[in-house]
Amino acid sequence: MAKTTAPYGSWPSPIDAALVASHDGRPEYLGAVGDEMWWTEPRPDEAGRRALMRLPAGGGEAQSVLPPPWNVRNRVIEYGGLPWAGTPRAEGGPLIVFTHFADQRLYAFEPDSPGSAPRPLTPVAEVIPGGLRWCDPVVVPDGPAGPEVWCVLEEFTGERPTDLRRLIAAVPLDGSAADDRGRVRELTDDASRFVTGPRLSPDGGRVAWLAWDHPAMPWDGTQVKTARITSDGGFSDVRTVAGGPEESVAQVEWAADGALLLCSDESGWWNLQRLDLDAPASGPGARRDLCPREEEFAAGLWRIGQKWFEPFDGGLIAALHGRGAMRLGVLDPETGELADAGGPWTEWAALATAGSRVVGVAAGPHSSYEVVELDTRTGHSRVLAAHHKDPVDPSYYPQPLERTFTGPDGRDVHAHVYPPRHPGYEAPEGELPPYVVWAHGGPTSRAPLVLDLEIAYFTSRGIGVVEVNYGGSTGYGRAYRNRLREQWGVVDVEDCAAVARRLAAEGEADASRIAVRGGSAGGWTSAASLTSPAAEGLYACGTISYPILDLTGWATDETHDFESQYLESLVGPLERFPERYRDRSPLHRADRVTVPFLLLQGLDDVICPPVQCERFVAHVDGGRVPYAYLTFEGEGHGFRRAETIIRAVEAELSLYAQTFGIARDDVPVLELNA
Repeated sequence: MAKTTAPYGSWPSPIDAALVASHDGRPEYLGAVGDEMWWTEPRPDEAGRRALMRLPAGGGEAQSVLPPPWNVRNRVIEYGGLPWAGTPRAEGGPLIVFTHFADQRLYAFEPDSPGSAPRPLTPVAEVIPGGLRWCDPVVVPDGPAGPEVWCVLEEFTGERPTDLRRLIAAVPLDGSAADDRGRVRELTDDASRFVTGPRLSPDGGRVAWLAWDHPAMPWDGTQVKTARITSDGGFSDVRTVAGGPEESVAQVEWAADGALLLCSDESGWWNLQRLDLDAPASGPGARRDLCPREEEFAAGLWRIGQKWFEPFDGGLIAALHGRGAMRLGVLDPETGELADAGGPWTEWAALATAGSRVVGVAAGPHSSYEVVELDTRTGHSRVLAAHHKDPVDPSYYPQPLERTFTGPDGRDVHAHVYPPRHPGYEAPEGELPPYVVWAHGGPTSRAPLVLDLEIAYFTSRGIGVVEVNYGGSTGYGRAYRNRLREQWGVVDVEDCAAVARRLAAEGEADASRIAVRGGSAGGWTSAASLTSPAAEGLYACGTISYPILDLTGWATDETHDFESQYLESLVGPLERFPERYRDRSPLHRADRVTVPFLLLQGLDDVICPPVQCERFVAHVDGGRVPYAYLTFEGEGHGFRRAETIIRAVEAELSLYAQTFGIARDDVPVLELNA
């Protein structure tokens, strides 16, 4: 069938902004309760809440167990952490505990008890609204001090975002702490600025957790802590058994025989190790690698309670691993043999084990995230829930290419290239497509190579996209991550520019129609790219979402505690390099902006607050540079509500249409100040 000829960017597409919004987000926080699987799922059309999902052991359809407005999320370290846990019971069905976003309280729920409703376990914060927060819970139904939930407590002590303490606490399951903060037992002190939830040993006699302190981020250096559990349910003999200032341990779990399993980047790559706590420290086998590879078996610990591996009761270990993309494997720790799961999925996230099964959240370049089961006895995989269903003909999806480009000084720069693709349209001969460079957030993070309808929204209209995993990204070893140390606003900008220039030099992109976009740290890179000499004259426009724009402000109480000293490694100590903070900030280079831009900001964002955007637009010469600044009530860091996502996506397309000279009448015209 002959294709219609029309300019790039003008093609019609069935992938509209409402479709993009309806598929935003993915299943998260997967876990087993007996033989059942539970997780959370996004609900963009229900004010962006997270629903708690249950898949019965006998199969069938997954069901949401709590109606709106129950929102199973928390705000620990603002990005949130594992928000639920459960335990099977001999009678009456499982007991579930979870955190509710609206009040940040911890609740208990018996979903199989007739007429049961969630009941609060923790009090409402009195000093600071929402200032008592809980995450990474473990239900201890038969603990020495009675039935409890052990978890991370984050408690605000003052008005400033850094006025807080974190520790491991025990909450009674009988509800006696719902109105009495004094009934919460503190199991550790608050000497460590950050802690993860406790992991109990199989015999119930020991506990392990991770801890770290400012200015380190968890991918810089963490410590593995252990303690013995006393007869009255306290912790004693607290020791640091692994980790350090230049060693990141991303996860710790117990093996069935009582050894510790940990994922450490001691070798320069996050690899799995076994630590025998009872072996002599200097003896053979006290700590050994289980599968040494130049691959990552973990990633940045952005949310407390994230998992990349989980042991089976029989000794095998389900593990995510890879360079760039993470696939699922089953590791025999005795032989080091790692057998990968089959199937079309190339990117795996959360996982849980039950019996001989491992269940994970998986996607691929042509499929969205699904809940997938691997039966280790048969090697067969199948989709259990969140089944991918093509909302449009897959011929509208892009065909991505994995590329490694050459950046400054000959360094490798990893990227995913998504050329324009449409089953019924093609561009006039000789025309080159416009492209948008996507800079991911983090910045210590990574863009996965999976089907993303937001990317398809642009590529199916004839606008190419390239995601750049610039220096500093996870997935390629510690040395690649460390490229960004003290070089934020330099290496990320240079790497994105190198990719864009190479695509233009190869004749794959129109050099006069290249844009840059990103959110959060990606918003910083986008804004820095529009103001940096390293990218001067390269970009025709930019989209900047919930960004960092003023380093000095962000380093002095304009962000949350978790990242309040992140710039120590990304830029350098403020007291030593104040001029660096000023010179790199887009705020102080706003006069260099010469091209149109779109600025998107949630008004409830405490990570990258609106004040930074407000200062930036005040410094931009609006009479010389066309721009739009859109704000959204009720949105925080990252957009969750369907109506917000629709407005943002359509505004971005309108910016490109106006800047690239593309005629479109299917989206509202974005009004630019000029």
